[in-house]
Amino acid sequence: MSALTSPDVPDTPLQTSETASAPRTWVSPALVGVALLGWLLSVSIFMTIPLAELPRYFVQRYFVLDATSLLFVVLINTVFLGISVYLYSREHTSEALAKDIRSRAALSLVFMVVLNLGVMSNNLLMLWAFIEASTLCAAPLVARGDSRTPRRVAWRYMLYSSMSLAITFLGFMCLTQSAHLRGIEISFNVDQLGLALSSTADSWQRLGLALMLFGLGSKIGLAPLYGWLPETYEAAPTSTSALLAAAQFNISVVAMFRVLQVFQGHDAGFVSQELLVMGYLSLIVAAVQMMAARSYKRLIAYACVSSSGVIAIGLSVGKAAAYGVVLYVVSNAFVKALLFLTAGRLRAVYGTNEVAALSGVIKVLPFSGFLFAIGIFALLGFPPFASFLAEMLILSGIVQVGNLMAFTVMCSMLTIIFVATGRSVFPMLWGPSNRSGPPVTESLLTTLPKFGFVGILIMLGAYTPEPVSRLLLSVAESIGGR
Repeated sequence: MSALTSPDVPDTPLQTSETASAPRTWVSPALVGVALLGWLLSVSIFMTIPLAELPRYFVQRYFVLDATSLLFVVLINTVFLGISVYLYSREHTSEALAKDIRSRAALSLVFMVVLNLGVMSNNLLMLWAFIEASTLCAAPLVARGDSRTPRRVAWRYMLYSSMSLAITFLGFMCLTQSAHLRGIEISFNVDQLGLALSSTADSWQRLGLALMLFGLGSKIGLAPLYGWLPETYEAAPTSTSALLAAAQFNISVVAMFRVLQVFQGHDAGFVSQELLVMGYLSLIVAAVQMMAARSYKRLIAYACVSSSGVIAIGLSVGKAAAYGVVLYVVSNAFVKALLFLTAGRLRAVYGTNEVAALSGVIKVLPFSGFLFAIGIFALLGFPPFASFLAEMLILSGIVQVGNLMAFTVMCSMLTIIFVATGRSVFPMLWGPSNRSGPPVTESLLTTLPKFGFVGILIMLGAYTPEPVSRLLLSVAESIGGR
Protein backbone atom coordinates (compact mmCIF):
# COMPACT_ATOMS: atom_id res chain seq x y z
CA MET A 1 0.00 0.00 0.00
CA SER A 2 2.72 2.49 0.95
CA ALA A 3 4.54 1.94 -2.35
CA LEU A 4 1.48 3.01 -4.26
CA THR A 5 0.59 6.00 -2.15
CA SER A 6 1.48 9.53 -3.17
CA PRO A 7 4.02 11.08 -0.80
CA ASP A 8 2.33 14.48 -0.83
CA VAL A 9 -1.25 13.17 -0.70
CA PRO A 10 -1.13 10.12 1.56
CA ASP A 11 -4.05 7.77 1.58
CA THR A 12 -3.68 6.86 5.23
CA PRO A 13 -5.28 8.37 8.35
CA LEU A 14 -3.57 11.59 9.37
CA GLN A 15 -1.11 11.47 12.25
CA THR A 16 -1.77 14.96 13.60
CA SER A 17 -2.04 16.10 17.15
CA GLU A 18 -5.37 16.92 18.71
CA THR A 19 -4.41 20.54 19.20
CA ALA A 20 -3.38 20.91 15.55
CA SER A 21 -6.46 19.28 14.08
CA ALA A 22 -9.14 20.62 16.42
CA PRO A 23 -9.39 24.13 14.95
CA ARG A 24 -10.07 22.65 11.52
CA THR A 25 -12.52 19.89 12.38
CA TRP A 26 -15.56 22.08 11.74
CA VAL A 27 -14.50 23.45 8.35
CA SER A 28 -15.31 20.60 5.98
CA PRO A 29 -18.61 19.67 7.74
CA ALA A 30 -19.58 23.36 7.53
CA LEU A 31 -18.74 23.34 3.82
CA VAL A 32 -20.99 20.32 3.30
CA GLY A 33 -23.72 21.99 5.37
CA VAL A 34 -23.64 25.20 3.32
CA ALA A 35 -23.58 23.20 0.08
CA LEU A 36 -26.55 21.14 1.28
CA LEU A 37 -28.51 24.30 2.17
CA GLY A 38 -27.77 25.77 -1.27
CA TRP A 39 -28.87 22.57 -2.97
CA LEU A 40 -32.08 22.32 -0.92
CA LEU A 41 -32.89 25.97 -1.66
CA SER A 42 -32.37 25.51 -5.41
CA VAL A 43 -34.45 22.33 -5.50
CA SER A 44 -37.24 23.89 -3.44
CA ILE A 45 -37.40 26.83 -5.86
CA PHE A 46 -37.57 24.40 -8.76
CA MET A 47 -40.37 22.42 -7.14
CA THR A 48 -42.47 25.34 -5.87
CA ILE A 49 -42.34 27.93 -8.67
CA PRO A 50 -44.22 26.90 -11.83
CA LEU A 51 -42.47 27.55 -15.14
CA ALA A 52 -45.54 29.52 -16.25
CA GLU A 53 -44.73 32.15 -13.61
CA LEU A 54 -41.23 32.72 -14.94
CA PRO A 55 -39.34 34.94 -15.58
CA ARG A 56 -39.11 36.82 -12.31
CA TYR A 57 -36.82 39.84 -12.04
CA PHE A 58 -34.90 41.13 -9.02
CA VAL A 59 -32.75 44.12 -8.04
CA GLN A 60 -34.00 46.54 -10.70
CA ARG A 61 -34.04 43.77 -13.32
CA TYR A 62 -30.31 43.05 -13.01
CA PHE A 63 -31.06 39.49 -11.94
CA VAL A 64 -33.60 37.09 -13.38
CA LEU A 65 -35.03 33.72 -12.48
CA ASP A 66 -36.10 32.10 -15.73
CA ALA A 67 -35.89 28.58 -17.10
CA THR A 68 -32.21 28.95 -18.02
CA SER A 69 -31.04 30.36 -14.69
CA LEU A 70 -33.22 27.90 -12.75
CA LEU A 71 -31.78 24.88 -14.56
CA PHE A 72 -28.18 25.91 -14.08
CA VAL A 73 -28.61 26.99 -10.46
CA VAL A 74 -29.94 23.51 -9.64
CA LEU A 75 -27.18 21.89 -11.73
CA ILE A 76 -24.16 23.68 -10.26
CA ASN A 77 -25.45 23.38 -6.68
CA THR A 78 -26.00 19.64 -7.14
CA VAL A 79 -22.46 19.22 -8.46
CA PHE A 80 -21.04 21.39 -5.68
CA LEU A 81 -22.76 19.31 -3.01
CA GLY A 82 -21.11 16.17 -4.39
CA ILE A 83 -17.69 17.84 -4.52
CA SER A 84 -18.10 19.13 -0.95
CA VAL A 85 -18.88 15.63 0.34
CA TYR A 86 -15.81 14.36 -1.52
CA LEU A 87 -13.60 17.02 0.11
CA TYR A 88 -14.98 16.12 3.53
CA SER A 89 -14.22 12.44 2.99
CA ARG A 90 -10.71 13.12 1.67
CA GLU A 91 -9.72 15.56 4.41
CA HIS A 92 -9.21 12.67 6.85
CA THR A 93 -6.79 10.85 4.54
CA SER A 94 -4.90 13.74 2.94
CA GLU A 95 -2.51 15.73 5.12
CA ALA A 96 -2.04 18.40 2.45
CA LEU A 97 -5.79 18.92 2.17
CA ALA A 98 -6.29 18.95 5.93
CA LYS A 99 -3.71 21.70 6.38
CA ASP A 100 -5.25 23.80 3.60
CA ILE A 101 -8.94 23.10 4.18
CA ARG A 102 -9.83 26.56 5.51
CA SER A 103 -8.66 28.53 2.50
CA ARG A 104 -9.90 25.84 0.10
CA ALA A 105 -13.36 25.89 1.64
CA ALA A 106 -13.52 29.71 1.72
CA LEU A 107 -12.44 30.06 -1.91
CA SER A 108 -14.84 27.31 -2.99
CA LEU A 109 -17.78 29.00 -1.25
CA VAL A 110 -16.99 32.41 -2.77
CA PHE A 111 -16.55 30.70 -6.12
CA MET A 112 -20.01 29.12 -5.88
CA VAL A 113 -21.68 32.36 -4.76
CA VAL A 114 -20.18 34.07 -7.82
CA LEU A 115 -21.40 31.27 -10.12
CA ASN A 116 -24.94 31.39 -8.72
CA LEU A 117 -25.12 35.15 -9.13
CA GLY A 118 -23.60 34.86 -12.59
CA VAL A 119 -26.12 32.40 -14.00
CA MET A 120 -28.93 34.59 -12.64
CA SER A 121 -27.56 37.78 -14.23
CA ASN A 122 -29.92 39.55 -16.61
CA ASN A 123 -27.18 41.86 -17.86
CA LEU A 124 -24.46 40.63 -20.21
CA LEU A 125 -21.85 43.03 -18.84
CA MET A 126 -22.54 41.88 -15.29
CA LEU A 127 -22.46 38.25 -16.41
CA TRP A 128 -19.10 38.97 -18.05
CA ALA A 129 -17.84 40.42 -14.75
CA PHE A 130 -19.00 37.37 -12.79
CA ILE A 131 -17.16 35.06 -15.20
CA GLU A 132 -13.99 37.05 -14.57
CA ALA A 133 -14.59 36.97 -10.80
CA SER A 134 -15.00 33.19 -10.91
CA THR A 135 -11.62 32.98 -12.63
CA LEU A 136 -10.00 35.06 -9.90
CA CYS A 137 -11.48 32.71 -7.28
CA ALA A 138 -10.42 29.58 -9.15
CA ALA A 139 -6.82 30.60 -9.86
CA PRO A 140 -5.61 30.20 -6.22
CA LEU A 141 -7.28 26.79 -6.14
CA VAL A 142 -5.47 25.79 -9.34
CA ALA A 143 -2.17 26.96 -7.81
CA ARG A 144 -2.61 24.35 -5.06
CA GLY A 145 -2.08 21.52 -7.53
CA ASP A 146 0.75 19.02 -7.21
CA SER A 147 2.29 19.50 -10.64
CA ARG A 148 5.85 20.76 -11.03
CA THR A 149 4.81 24.37 -11.67
CA PRO A 150 1.25 24.86 -10.34
CA ARG A 151 1.59 28.63 -9.97
CA ARG A 152 2.72 28.98 -13.57
CA VAL A 153 -0.29 26.95 -14.68
CA ALA A 154 -2.56 29.21 -12.60
CA TRP A 155 -1.07 32.34 -14.19
CA ARG A 156 -1.47 30.88 -17.67
CA TYR A 157 -5.07 29.99 -16.83
CA MET A 158 -5.72 33.61 -15.79
CA LEU A 159 -3.94 34.91 -18.90
CA TYR A 160 -6.02 32.79 -21.27
CA SER A 161 -9.21 33.68 -19.41
CA SER A 162 -8.40 37.40 -19.53
CA MET A 163 -7.67 37.15 -23.23
CA SER A 164 -10.97 35.36 -23.91
CA LEU A 165 -12.96 37.84 -21.84
CA ALA A 166 -11.16 40.80 -23.45
CA ILE A 167 -12.27 39.50 -26.86
CA THR A 168 -15.82 39.19 -25.50
CA PHE A 169 -15.70 42.77 -24.19
CA LEU A 170 -14.55 43.99 -27.60
CA GLY A 171 -17.73 42.38 -28.93
CA PHE A 172 -19.78 44.46 -26.48
CA MET A 173 -18.00 47.59 -27.69
CA CYS A 174 -18.77 46.74 -31.31
CA LEU A 175 -22.47 46.38 -30.47
CA THR A 176 -22.35 49.75 -28.73
CA GLN A 177 -20.75 51.30 -31.82
CA SER A 178 -23.41 49.77 -34.05
CA ALA A 179 -26.20 51.23 -31.91
CA HIS A 180 -24.44 54.62 -31.73
CA LEU A 181 -24.15 54.87 -35.52
CA ARG A 182 -27.88 54.21 -35.81
CA GLY A 183 -28.70 56.72 -33.07
CA ILE A 184 -30.13 54.07 -30.73
CA GLU A 185 -29.57 53.83 -26.99
CA ILE A 186 -28.34 50.36 -26.05
CA SER A 187 -28.97 48.36 -22.89
CA PHE A 188 -27.13 45.12 -22.19
CA ASN A 189 -30.00 43.62 -20.24
CA VAL A 190 -30.85 40.32 -21.89
CA ASP A 191 -34.54 41.20 -22.18
CA GLN A 192 -33.80 44.62 -23.73
CA LEU A 193 -30.66 44.24 -25.86
CA GLY A 194 -32.59 42.73 -28.76
CA LEU A 195 -34.42 46.06 -29.23
CA ALA A 196 -31.13 47.75 -30.16
CA LEU A 197 -30.16 45.22 -32.82
CA SER A 198 -30.48 45.89 -36.53
CA SER A 199 -32.51 43.50 -38.65
CA THR A 200 -30.42 44.36 -41.73
CA ALA A 201 -26.77 43.56 -42.41
CA ASP A 202 -24.62 45.61 -40.04
CA SER A 203 -20.86 45.05 -40.04
CA TRP A 204 -20.31 46.37 -36.50
CA GLN A 205 -23.11 44.25 -35.13
CA ARG A 206 -21.86 41.16 -36.92
CA LEU A 207 -18.29 41.77 -35.74
CA GLY A 208 -19.58 42.17 -32.18
CA LEU A 209 -21.49 38.90 -32.40
CA ALA A 210 -18.45 37.09 -33.84
CA LEU A 211 -16.16 38.36 -31.08
CA MET A 212 -18.61 37.47 -28.31
CA LEU A 213 -19.08 33.93 -29.56
CA PHE A 214 -15.34 33.49 -30.08
CA GLY A 215 -14.46 34.80 -26.62
CA LEU A 216 -17.12 32.81 -24.79
CA GLY A 217 -16.33 29.75 -26.90
CA SER A 218 -12.73 29.98 -25.74
CA LYS A 219 -13.95 30.00 -22.13
CA ILE A 220 -15.66 26.65 -22.63
CA GLY A 221 -12.60 25.18 -24.34
CA LEU A 222 -13.43 25.54 -28.02
CA ALA A 223 -10.56 25.64 -30.50
CA PRO A 224 -8.44 27.51 -31.36
CA LEU A 225 -8.03 29.10 -27.86
CA TYR A 226 -8.41 25.85 -25.97
CA GLY A 227 -4.81 25.42 -24.74
CA TRP A 228 -5.52 26.51 -21.16
CA LEU A 229 -8.06 23.74 -20.54
CA PRO A 230 -6.05 20.47 -20.68
CA GLU A 231 -3.10 22.02 -18.86
CA THR A 232 -5.25 23.52 -16.10
CA TYR A 233 -7.50 20.50 -15.60
CA GLU A 234 -4.49 18.19 -15.36
CA ALA A 235 -2.42 20.35 -13.00
CA ALA A 236 -5.18 21.44 -10.60
CA PRO A 237 -6.27 19.37 -7.59
CA THR A 238 -8.95 16.95 -8.73
CA SER A 239 -11.68 18.66 -6.69
CA THR A 240 -10.74 21.95 -8.40
CA SER A 241 -10.72 20.26 -11.82
CA ALA A 242 -14.25 19.02 -11.08
CA LEU A 243 -15.34 22.53 -10.04
CA LEU A 244 -13.92 24.04 -13.23
CA ALA A 245 -15.24 21.36 -15.60
CA ALA A 246 -18.66 20.73 -14.03
CA ALA A 247 -19.52 24.11 -12.47
CA GLN A 248 -17.57 27.05 -13.93
CA PHE A 249 -17.95 25.64 -17.44
CA ASN A 250 -21.70 26.15 -17.11
CA ILE A 251 -21.59 29.89 -16.44
CA SER A 252 -19.86 30.34 -19.80
CA VAL A 253 -22.48 28.09 -21.41
CA VAL A 254 -25.19 30.28 -19.87
CA ALA A 255 -23.47 33.34 -21.37
CA MET A 256 -23.53 31.70 -24.83
CA PHE A 257 -27.19 30.80 -24.35
CA ARG A 258 -27.96 34.42 -23.41
CA VAL A 259 -26.23 35.69 -26.56
CA LEU A 260 -28.24 33.24 -28.68
CA GLN A 261 -31.46 34.28 -26.91
CA VAL A 262 -30.72 37.93 -27.70
CA PHE A 263 -29.77 37.30 -31.33
CA GLN A 264 -32.70 35.06 -32.27
CA GLY A 265 -33.71 36.07 -35.78
CA HIS A 266 -30.52 38.09 -36.31
CA ASP A 267 -27.59 36.73 -38.34
CA ALA A 268 -28.66 33.13 -37.78
CA GLY A 269 -26.57 31.82 -40.68
CA PHE A 270 -23.49 33.68 -39.47
CA VAL A 271 -23.88 32.29 -35.94
CA SER A 272 -24.28 28.78 -37.33
CA GLN A 273 -21.13 28.95 -39.45
CA GLU A 274 -18.92 30.31 -36.67
CA LEU A 275 -20.09 27.70 -34.17
CA LEU A 276 -19.75 24.96 -36.76
CA VAL A 277 -16.12 25.84 -37.54
CA MET A 278 -15.15 25.99 -33.85
CA GLY A 279 -16.97 22.72 -33.25
CA TYR A 280 -15.14 20.98 -36.11
CA LEU A 281 -11.73 22.24 -34.92
CA SER A 282 -12.41 21.20 -31.32
CA LEU A 283 -13.43 17.66 -32.23
CA ILE A 284 -10.42 17.21 -34.50
CA VAL A 285 -7.99 18.60 -31.91
CA ALA A 286 -9.48 16.43 -29.17
CA ALA A 287 -9.34 13.28 -31.31
CA VAL A 288 -5.68 13.84 -32.23
CA GLN A 289 -4.56 14.75 -28.72
CA MET A 290 -6.43 11.89 -27.04
CA MET A 291 -4.53 9.43 -29.21
CA ALA A 292 -1.28 10.81 -27.78
CA ALA A 293 -2.41 11.33 -24.16
CA ARG A 294 -0.43 9.44 -21.52
CA SER A 295 -2.21 10.85 -18.46
CA TYR A 296 -5.75 9.88 -17.48
CA LYS A 297 -6.47 13.41 -16.21
CA ARG A 298 -5.30 14.90 -19.51
CA LEU A 299 -7.40 12.32 -21.33
CA ILE A 300 -10.47 13.51 -19.42
CA ALA A 301 -9.48 17.12 -20.13
CA TYR A 302 -9.35 16.56 -23.88
CA ALA A 303 -12.67 14.75 -23.62
CA CYS A 304 -13.99 18.04 -22.23
CA VAL A 305 -12.69 19.77 -25.37
CA SER A 306 -14.54 17.24 -27.54
CA SER A 307 -17.72 17.78 -25.49
CA SER A 308 -17.46 21.50 -26.16
CA GLY A 309 -17.15 20.72 -29.86
CA VAL A 310 -20.32 18.61 -29.77
CA ILE A 311 -22.15 21.45 -28.00
CA ALA A 312 -20.99 23.98 -30.60
CA ILE A 313 -22.09 21.77 -33.50
CA GLY A 314 -25.43 21.16 -31.83
CA LEU A 315 -25.98 24.88 -31.29
CA SER A 316 -25.09 25.55 -34.93
CA VAL A 317 -27.92 23.23 -36.01
CA GLY A 318 -30.47 25.26 -34.06
CA LYS A 319 -34.05 24.17 -33.56
CA ALA A 320 -33.80 20.46 -34.30
CA ALA A 321 -30.90 19.78 -31.90
CA ALA A 322 -31.53 22.34 -29.14
CA TYR A 323 -33.10 19.91 -26.67
CA GLY A 324 -30.26 17.45 -27.23
CA VAL A 325 -27.70 20.21 -26.57
CA VAL A 326 -29.31 21.19 -23.26
CA LEU A 327 -29.49 17.55 -22.14
CA TYR A 328 -25.88 17.05 -23.26
CA VAL A 329 -24.68 20.04 -21.21
CA VAL A 330 -26.47 18.78 -18.10
CA SER A 331 -25.29 15.18 -18.46
CA ASN A 332 -21.69 16.21 -19.14
CA ALA A 333 -21.53 18.18 -15.90
CA PHE A 334 -22.17 14.97 -13.96
CA VAL A 335 -19.87 12.88 -16.17
CA LYS A 336 -16.97 15.32 -15.68
CA ALA A 337 -17.54 15.53 -11.92
CA LEU A 338 -17.67 11.73 -11.66
CA LEU A 339 -14.49 11.20 -13.67
CA PHE A 340 -12.38 13.88 -12.00
CA LEU A 341 -13.39 12.91 -8.47
CA THR A 342 -12.65 9.27 -9.23
CA ALA A 343 -9.34 10.28 -10.80
CA GLY A 344 -8.53 11.97 -7.49
CA ARG A 345 -8.95 8.66 -5.71
CA LEU A 346 -6.67 6.94 -8.24
CA ARG A 347 -4.07 9.66 -7.77
CA ALA A 348 -4.24 9.32 -3.99
CA VAL A 349 -3.53 5.57 -4.12
CA TYR A 350 -1.10 5.28 -7.03
CA GLY A 351 0.61 8.66 -6.70
CA THR A 352 0.66 9.35 -10.45
CA ASN A 353 -1.54 10.49 -13.31
CA GLU A 354 0.26 8.33 -15.85
CA VAL A 355 -1.85 5.62 -17.51
CA ALA A 356 1.16 3.32 -17.98
CA ALA A 357 1.76 3.13 -14.21
CA LEU A 358 -1.75 1.81 -13.51
CA SER A 359 -2.99 -1.69 -14.18
CA GLY A 360 -5.75 -3.79 -12.70
CA VAL A 361 -7.43 -0.82 -11.04
CA ILE A 362 -10.69 -2.79 -10.73
CA LYS A 363 -8.86 -5.31 -8.52
CA VAL A 364 -6.97 -2.76 -6.42
CA LEU A 365 -9.82 -0.25 -6.05
CA PRO A 366 -13.06 -2.11 -6.79
CA PHE A 367 -15.46 0.78 -6.20
CA SER A 368 -13.35 3.53 -7.78
CA GLY A 369 -12.37 1.34 -10.71
CA PHE A 370 -16.00 0.41 -11.29
CA LEU A 371 -17.11 4.05 -11.08
CA PHE A 372 -14.31 5.20 -13.39
CA ALA A 373 -15.39 2.57 -15.93
CA ILE A 374 -19.00 3.79 -15.68
CA GLY A 375 -17.82 7.37 -16.16
CA ILE A 376 -15.86 6.39 -19.27
CA PHE A 377 -18.87 4.56 -20.71
CA ALA A 378 -21.05 7.62 -20.03
CA LEU A 379 -18.39 9.87 -21.57
CA LEU A 380 -18.31 7.74 -24.72
CA GLY A 381 -22.10 7.89 -25.05
CA PHE A 382 -23.15 4.37 -24.07
CA PRO A 383 -26.76 3.64 -23.12
CA PRO A 384 -28.55 3.94 -20.73
CA PHE A 385 -26.77 7.16 -19.79
CA ALA A 386 -28.13 10.61 -20.65
CA SER A 387 -25.11 11.37 -22.84
CA PHE A 388 -26.19 8.61 -25.25
CA LEU A 389 -29.69 10.06 -25.62
CA ALA A 390 -28.30 13.58 -25.99
CA GLU A 391 -25.83 12.61 -28.72
CA MET A 392 -28.57 10.73 -30.61
CA LEU A 393 -30.83 13.80 -30.44
CA ILE A 394 -28.04 16.06 -31.71
CA LEU A 395 -27.19 13.69 -34.56
CA SER A 396 -30.89 13.40 -35.38
CA GLY A 397 -31.13 17.18 -35.55
CA ILE A 398 -28.11 17.32 -37.86
CA VAL A 399 -29.75 14.78 -40.16
CA GLN A 400 -33.02 16.74 -40.16
CA VAL A 401 -31.30 19.89 -41.41
CA GLY A 402 -29.39 17.86 -43.99
CA ASN A 403 -25.86 18.82 -42.91
CA LEU A 404 -23.99 15.73 -44.10
CA MET A 405 -20.59 17.28 -43.41
CA ALA A 406 -21.37 17.93 -39.73
CA PHE A 407 -22.80 14.43 -39.34
CA THR A 408 -19.71 12.84 -40.92
CA VAL A 409 -17.18 14.88 -38.95
CA MET A 410 -18.95 14.33 -35.63
CA CYS A 411 -19.36 10.57 -36.12
CA SER A 412 -15.79 10.14 -37.38
CA MET A 413 -14.18 12.11 -34.56
CA LEU A 414 -16.30 10.46 -31.87
CA THR A 415 -15.27 7.06 -33.24
CA ILE A 416 -11.57 8.00 -33.06
CA ILE A 417 -12.10 9.33 -29.53
CA PHE A 418 -13.80 6.06 -28.56
CA VAL A 419 -10.89 3.98 -29.87
CA ALA A 420 -8.23 6.24 -28.31
CA THR A 421 -9.97 6.25 -24.93
CA GLY A 422 -10.55 2.51 -24.91
CA ARG A 423 -6.94 1.79 -25.89
CA SER A 424 -5.65 3.80 -22.93
CA VAL A 425 -8.24 3.22 -20.23
CA PHE A 426 -9.44 -0.37 -20.62
CA PRO A 427 -6.01 -2.01 -20.01
CA MET A 428 -5.56 0.35 -17.06
CA LEU A 429 -8.82 -0.85 -15.53
CA TRP A 430 -8.86 -4.54 -16.42
CA GLY A 431 -5.23 -5.42 -17.05
CA PRO A 432 -3.19 -7.65 -14.72
CA SER A 433 -2.42 -6.01 -11.40
CA ASN A 434 1.17 -5.64 -10.21
CA ARG A 435 0.01 -5.22 -6.63
CA SER A 436 -0.26 -8.12 -4.23
CA GLY A 437 -2.53 -8.25 -1.24
CA PRO A 438 -6.20 -7.51 -0.64
CA PRO A 439 -8.05 -4.66 -2.39
CA VAL A 440 -7.81 -1.18 -0.91
CA THR A 441 -10.83 -0.44 1.28
CA GLU A 442 -12.93 2.60 0.43
CA SER A 443 -15.41 4.35 2.70
CA LEU A 444 -19.02 4.75 1.71
CA LEU A 445 -18.73 8.52 2.14
CA THR A 446 -15.99 8.68 -0.51
CA THR A 447 -18.12 6.90 -3.11
CA LEU A 448 -21.53 8.32 -2.14
CA PRO A 449 -21.48 11.50 -4.29
CA LYS A 450 -20.17 9.52 -7.28
CA PHE A 451 -22.97 6.97 -7.03
CA GLY A 452 -25.36 9.92 -6.85
CA PHE A 453 -23.98 11.30 -10.13
CA VAL A 454 -24.33 7.86 -11.75
CA GLY A 455 -27.94 7.65 -10.60
CA ILE A 456 -28.75 11.03 -12.13
CA LEU A 457 -27.12 10.07 -15.44
CA ILE A 458 -29.14 6.87 -15.64
CA MET A 459 -32.35 8.64 -14.66
CA LEU A 460 -31.93 11.32 -17.34
CA GLY A 461 -31.10 8.69 -19.94
CA ALA A 462 -33.76 6.09 -19.12
CA TYR A 463 -36.65 8.12 -17.73
CA THR A 464 -36.64 11.88 -17.30
CA PRO A 465 -39.27 13.06 -14.77
CA GLU A 466 -41.90 15.31 -16.31
CA PRO A 467 -40.92 18.49 -14.37
CA VAL A 468 -37.27 18.07 -15.38
CA SER A 469 -38.21 17.35 -19.00
CA ARG A 470 -40.38 20.49 -19.16
CA LEU A 471 -37.55 22.60 -17.74
CA LEU A 472 -35.07 21.22 -20.30
CA LEU A 473 -37.57 21.83 -23.08
CA SER A 474 -38.18 25.39 -21.90
CA VAL A 475 -34.45 26.15 -21.98
CA ALA A 476 -34.17 24.57 -25.43
CA GLU A 477 -37.03 26.73 -26.71
CA SER A 478 -35.34 29.86 -25.36
CA ILE A 479 -32.33 29.24 -27.63
CA GLY A 480 -34.50 28.56 -30.67
CA GLY A 481 -35.46 24.93 -30.12
CA ARG A 482 -38.80 23.36 -30.76
